[in-house]
Formats: sequence, C-alpha cells, structure tokens
Amino acid sequence: MDAKVEAKLEALPTEPGVYLMKDRRGEIIYVGKAINLRNRVRSYFTRTGDTRAFVSLLDKFLADIETVIVHNEKEALLLENELIKKHKPRFNVLLKDDKQYISLRLDKKQTYPRLEVVRRYEKDGARYFGPYSSASAIRETLRLINRYFHLRTCTDHVLANRKRPCLLHQIGRCPAPCVYPVPPEDYKNSVDEVVLFLEGKAGELVAGLRARMKQASGELKFEEAARIRDDALSRARFTFRWRDQFALSLDPETA
Repeated sequence: MDAKVEAKLEALPTEPGVYLMKDRRGEIIYVGKAINLRNRVRSYFTRTGDTRAFVSLLDKFLADIETVIVHNEKEALLLENELIKKHKPRFNVLLKDDKQYISLRLDKKQTYPRLEVVRRYEKDGARYFGPYSSASAIRETLRLINRYFHLRTCTDHVLANRKRPCLLHQIGRCPAPCVYPVPPEDYKNSVDEVVLFLEGKAGELVAGLRARMKQASGELKFEEAARIRDDALSRARFTFRWRDQFALSLDPETA
C-alpha cells in the first residue's frame, strides 16, 4: 500500500461524513458515505471487510483519500449523492434511473409557507426534512399533514392570482390566504406545529396546542378555544397514530 494512503488511514476522523478515493492522477474513482469515517474506510483493507469486486483493485489504483466531515448521516447521504453525480467516479455503481432522494421543503420566510416535495436540496434558507427513500410514504404523509394542519397546497403563482377560494377551503382544510386576510400569526402557529411533527416532537406539539387553548379561554374567546380544542384533539390523535409508521416508512436508506 502507498505510504501516503497508509498515513491517511491512520489519521482518519471518527465523525460522520463522505470519503473520496483518488488515483495517482488525482481523479476521483470512488465516493462513499459513513457514520464513522475511520471504521468504514479502514474496512476496505481488512480480509473480512468489503468484498465488492472493485475493492481488490484499490491497491493498484488508490493514491489518496479525502474526507469531508458533516453533522449527521442524512447530510452525508445528500453530499454523497451530489458528489457522485458531479464526478461520476468509475467505481461507483450508477444510481438506478438517476435516482434522487426525496425531501420535504418548508420556506418559513414566506408569510404563508407551504410544505412541498422536492428532489433537490438548495441553499436557499428554507427548512428541508429528509432525505427519504420512500416517495409513496412521504407523499401520503404530506397529504395527511395538509389535512390536519391546514397549510396551503397551491403554488406561489396561484396564491398571488386566485380570485376565489378552492375546494380545500370549502371542506375546511385550508384557510384560503389566497383570498382572505388570514392573520399571519395564526398561520404561523400551524407552520410551527408542522415543524414539530416532522421533527418527531409530538409532546411539544400537543403542549403548545393546550397552551393556545388555555390562552383563548382566559381571554374569553370561547369559540376560538373550542376550535383550537378540536384542532388539538385531531392533530394529537394523528400525530401519535402516525408517529411509529412515520419513523418506519420514511427513514432514509442506509445501504
């Protein structure tokens, strides 16, 4: 093994991240991700380690290893995907059908944000949840979130140009900020609750709903308190019922 590679193996970090293997010309020949960079990369060079065909060729081609540390496994997954598509390393298995992982995007800078499914992560200041590997599960989750938390589903263009409320408003699933003066602070409450749900903070979500109901009652806004109570009950039931299935069906692939 090349002395430079041996030195790199000894100095590998133990944090999560992405590793790039390079040949003697500096060309990236393989990109991978790991929860523990040191353990994963060193496993290529043990007898009981990785048994894929290209691994036996590493002694011939490998001249350098570069690592990029990230905060968690999901960030490593995103970065690995981007680097594979950018550099097209010869030893990486091509992503079948140009597969990209699916995420949920929420731009809280907007007055009336919407939750949307995206396949690309942008550095635009929005909140991204994911990535997830099950497109069908995340789309079903999005449908149910919109049903219980009442965020708008229309595009920004439709929001700015609609003259009449849509069917979702008529069946009580959207406050129709496109045509009605919905108080931004009320809408923000729903947005914050969606964030808590997607972060798996069911307890905080329910506690917040109870606090809002108590405040409305204290201000003698009994109709509003009753509405918040009804919303709290339906959202709490949905949150706790869906939580286990959410965790099982939406976890990103770890292969």
